[in-house]
Amino acid sequence: MTAVTDHTDHADRPDQPGEDHLENTSPEEGTSENDLSGDARSKDEGEDEGEGESEGQNEGDQAQANANAQANAEKSTGDSEPPAEEGLPKNKNTPSGDVHARVEPQEAEHARVKDDDPSARAEDGPAWDDGLIARRVSETATAQAAPVETKPAIQAPPAPLAYDGALRSRLDALRELVGLSRTRLDSRTLAEAGQVLDEAAARRRLSGQHTVVAIAGATGSGKSQLFNALAGVAISETGVRRPTTAAPIACSWSDGAATLIDRLGIPGRLRRRPLQSAEAEAQLRGLVLVDLPDHDSAAVQHREHVDRILALVDAVIWVVDPEKYADAIIHERYLRPMAGHAEVMFVVLNQVDRLPGEAADQVLDDLRRLLDDDGIALGEYGEPGATVLALSALTGDGVGELRESLGQFVAERGAAARRISADVDAAAARLRPVYATGRRTGLSEEARDEFAARLADAVGAVAAGDAAERAWRRNANRACGTPWLRLWRWYEDRREPPTGRLPVRAPADEEATARQRVEQAVRTVADRAAYGLPAPWAQAVREAAARGAQGLPEALDEMAARATAPVGRPPRPGWWPVAVFAQASMTILQVIGGLWLLGQIIGVTSPNLGVPVLLMVAGIIGGPAVEWSSRMAARGPARRYGLEAERRLREAAAGCGRARVLDPVAAELLRYREVREQFVRVTGAASASVG
Repeated sequence: MTAVTDHTDHADRPDQPGEDHLENTSPEEGTSENDLSGDARSKDEGEDEGEGESEGQNEGDQAQANANAQANAEKSTGDSEPPAEEGLPKNKNTPSGDVHARVEPQEAEHARVKDDDPSARAEDGPAWDDGLIARRVSETATAQAAPVETKPAIQAPPAPLAYDGALRSRLDALRELVGLSRTRLDSRTLAEAGQVLDEAAARRRLSGQHTVVAIAGATGSGKSQLFNALAGVAISETGVRRPTTAAPIACSWSDGAATLIDRLGIPGRLRRRPLQSAEAEAQLRGLVLVDLPDHDSAAVQHREHVDRILALVDAVIWVVDPEKYADAIIHERYLRPMAGHAEVMFVVLNQVDRLPGEAADQVLDDLRRLLDDDGIALGEYGEPGATVLALSALTGDGVGELRESLGQFVAERGAAARRISADVDAAAARLRPVYATGRRTGLSEEARDEFAARLADAVGAVAAGDAAERAWRRNANRACGTPWLRLWRWYEDRREPPTGRLPVRAPADEEATARQRVEQAVRTVADRAAYGLPAPWAQAVREAAARGAQGLPEALDEMAARATAPVGRPPRPGWWPVAVFAQASMTILQVIGGLWLLGQIIGVTSPNLGVPVLLMVAGIIGGPAVEWSSRMAARGPARRYGLEAERRLREAAAGCGRARVLDPVAAELLRYREVREQFVRVTGAASASVG
């Protein structure tokens, strides 16, 4: 007779009559549907052979047996269920005329039974929507009915991960920081920050109800044995052959983790389910445990698997043994670089059963010392940090404590956000040299004034002012000086050779000197602006100054020519006409006295030397006196006139230098201040220490 595979009714009604002759073929843990169908086929073939050997059996006995089986099946289903409706499918393994053990008519009842009964889950594989291979192993088949819990037939997808406001702000600041820095920093410098942003966005879209924890360790540390101990079933291969774990294996304690495991790149054939236990499922619900290959494996592909998955999981359990717990590979390559991830890290000292007496405590204390040297904060006395435990996966000693700590860790649902926050901290720490140096930055007013003074000196602002002052005095002397002195100066100027009026330097030399002064001024202001800046931004400031220096000497020359172009005669003060009239009077007195004396010599006028001599002496003495007085009076206005001309030239030179050099440099400094503000936001609580 064909075996009845619908075991749900038997589990709900163990005392039903007529059940003694129905064979309960509920599969053991770890038996697949194909195995069940294979067993059923084998049994059918055996029964067919039995029927062939007993062809001579009495047809009446056979009919009686079929009738009894039909009656028992109808009685067992009629007491607790309504009559079967027409069109309901029959059991595939039940031939026509045998026991019509039908499938549950209520799909809701079937959905909740399959979630609570391990054997029911074995028959209904598609319930695991994450594609995990359910390897279920149990010592004995459970005949008692599990508590029925109403669950929806189709489960809603798990809610995505939600970051708190502080972490979102830091991620936004990091994204803004990367955007502002793309034109100033090379892509390799920003690669890690960009990867952190990508991973944070990818993890946020996935389940926030699951925590992915990787078990990592060296060869022979017993991590696969610990993985099996936590799962309650031999999932990962263990043995003396090294390396034993060749590819990562995932084990999930609840549904909805398919996308998370897909992100790790673990195929469906390497996905498992733990031993079905109500206590373990309640304690570790939401856990996705990944057994990694050995991080010190001789196979390069194994190490690549480890490095790739460690960058994606939410937390890590590092398994060390008494022989290799101080190995430099794990400390220098993994633990020390991941010191900032202490809050999502477990460090387990395995195989303590091999240590005699108090040796386990001594090794555990030494392990804590090494972790402290690595910069890993230890989660002791209620402080956040790594959890350090000692256990034996072989004997089970301490595994319960790890399971309890892991259950509390998973129940908090905060590992993924803490991992992303630690990644942001690590990226900020590596970016610190390009954003902060701890020194004052910027361009002081003193440096700006010195730059303007250098440019003014290059264009000859002082010389231009002196020239304007001399021009004013010369104009005053011409207007208020004696005519005889002006005549003499004109005569002296005519006598001097033309070469004597050339300047000491040739114009080409002056131009070269002015250009050098401009270049020196630009280099000086660029160095002062770049002082205290990180190397990339200092280089950007110097490049901006160098671009502005191109064509600056020519622009200064053109500006100086416009600023010093004559706009007419210098202004005359109010006393100028009086001085001119007085000088003219003195000249007239000299002329009158001279003519009078000449007339006396010729005999035209009567002799009288006193008056003409007095007039001539008054004119001769009064003319220079008026000229000297006018020169003294002209010193103030001439000086003011020269200073005004110098000021105009200085302002023009400063404006030209500001537009071409200082403004581009200031723009680079402003951009640096903006990115530094974003970097302060990225560092979060550590912003006070940013220089």
